[in-house]
Amino acid sequence: MGDLQFDNSERTFSVSYRKAPSHHMPASHFHSTYEIFYLMSGKREFFIKERTIVIHEGDIVIIAPNILHRTTNTDMPEHERLIVNIHGNQMASTGVSYMDVLHPLFEQEYIIVKCSLHDRLSIEALSHRIIQEMQDKKPGFEMYSQTLALQLLMICCRHVKQNSTELLESPSPMHERISEVVRYINSHYMQELSLYLLAEKFYVSPYYLSRFFKEATGFTFVEYLNSVRIKEAKKLLEQSSMKVNLIAKKVGFGSVTHFGRVFKSVTGFVPLHYRRGT
Repeated sequence: MGDLQFDNSERTFSVSYRKAPSHHMPASHFHSTYEIFYLMSGKREFFIKERTIVIHEGDIVIIAPNILHRTTNTDMPEHERLIVNIHGNQMASTGVSYMDVLHPLFEQEYIIVKCSLHDRLSIEALSHRIIQEMQDKKPGFEMYSQTLALQLLMICCRHVKQNSTELLESPSPMHERISEVVRYINSHYMQELSLYLLAEKFYVSPYYLSRFFKEATGFTFVEYLNSVRIKEAKKLLEQSSMKVNLIAKKVGFGSVTHFGRVFKSVTGFVPLHYRRGT
């Protein structure tokens, strides 16, 4: 099977399959859809929200909308993965009971699913069918692929209900330390923050913090801080009538011009794109 990438025009459904020596997600990675990341082979380290988690072959990660995440490790490049992004509207179209069937998705910001062999066989079959549909592009392939993705989500949610506590592996004590720094940024992003200020606060050298922040999260310090601020700004644009210059100030930008420039580089759109709801 060759690599493939499909995005529908509404940006509510996408499929990406890749078997490659390496893969780098964009500098910022958050979106308005649920993401299903199925690691078909290999081993990856995943940074999600504030911690780095080791993902093994057969594991599935499901990430809620607008949660920052990224694969981080470049020293274990060989892998095969399927990524499906699906909007909550697609789930809602299945009927009222979808909230009950898929409720683990709405309770947690991300789910790590370590499947039994029986579930793994079902997931493998569904994944290959999605890839096949995308390659063949027969009439109705997008709708059919969405129903397959919903079946994937149902299997995962059933698994989560039956296995509520699963031990998540953290790569090293260094990753745990960086998690503390990330938690601090997540709750103080609206204040003036710098690498030097955080290095002083956490009693490490700026060099150590800069190097290991990138290693643990996949982001540079500035990339991550900007991504958190823009994610919050996007939320305010969509959910409030607050003026753009006030939003810029509220999320920690000193200049509305700088805010606009960073916003476009992170999301691909100007801020008012989200105010219009398009």
